[in-house]
Amino acid sequence: MPLENTTKSDLLLVLVTLLAALGWILSREAVSVMPPLLFMSVRFILASAILGFFARRQLPVLGVAALARSLRVGAVFGIAMSLWVVGLKQSTHVGEAAFIASLGVIMVPLIARVFFSEAIPLYTWLAMPFAVTGLGFLSLSHGLRLESAQLLLLASAAIFALYFNLNTRAANSQFSTLDNGETHETERIPVLALTTVVLGCVGMITGLLSLLLEPWAPTLREASPIIAFWIVASALISTALRFLVQTYAQSMTRHSNGVVIMVLEPVWVAIIAVFWFSESMTDSQLIGCALIFLSLLVNRLKVLAGLFRRRAR
Repeated sequence: MPLENTTKSDLLLVLVTLLAALGWILSREAVSVMPPLLFMSVRFILASAILGFFARRQLPVLGVAALARSLRVGAVFGIAMSLWVVGLKQSTHVGEAAFIASLGVIMVPLIARVFFSEAIPLYTWLAMPFAVTGLGFLSLSHGLRLESAQLLLLASAAIFALYFNLNTRAANSQFSTLDNGETHETERIPVLALTTVVLGCVGMITGLLSLLLEPWAPTLREASPIIAFWIVASALISTALRFLVQTYAQSMTRHSNGVVIMVLEPVWVAIIAVFWFSESMTDSQLIGCALIFLSLLVNRLKVLAGLFRRRAR
């Protein structure tokens, strides 16, 4: 019996969360043997080149305005990823880091309120106490203070929330009212072209920062097949393949199930890290991560309720 498109989409999005989780592991391995910003630059430029092949018909017809909007999204994403990878480099616990970074999901409507005057949903307000309490439990592991790695990951989560808002607006048509009362439509940017430009921009920004802040000589002098493996695997699996699968999955259904499924990412990271890095969590870390996960579910309570209603029919 063939699967419905919605079911196929859900299964593919579960795969996306696994690919994203593997990105954490591969990135952690890579930054242990080379400068983090240099790694991100090579990873994203390579991923952009791969996606550019699939977007080769869309890219030449991008207008100047669409290109400028894409570069703006890429610049914000580049800053977020720079903070993220440096935070990952400094972090002593990959699983915990993944849950902290996931707080960017809750920050999305808060950022939308600040920059785009959108109303904050009730469920975001309900999720915030769980998120803050969870972060408090994570800080207990370090004497009631946040480490520099945790602060970097929090900052990256906030900027990632801004990126998400900008990216959503770029990928969809936007309508605005002009001073003369007429309605103006800003056309959507094709997803593959947008993603290709954004990833390339991230690669250029992290590359520039690496050139200014990191030593390249040791990496070039001690280049080895294992370094190349981590870079290529990360670019192919957790960047290019992830975005291709995610784009395809989202094209198969108009339902918003995906935003619920994506909460699995930090859970997968924590599970894989247990086997890959032999990580374990203290009681306070377990409680903190559980509360953050609960906050992600509460933040998506409306979508969850809608899913249950559809299944009950």
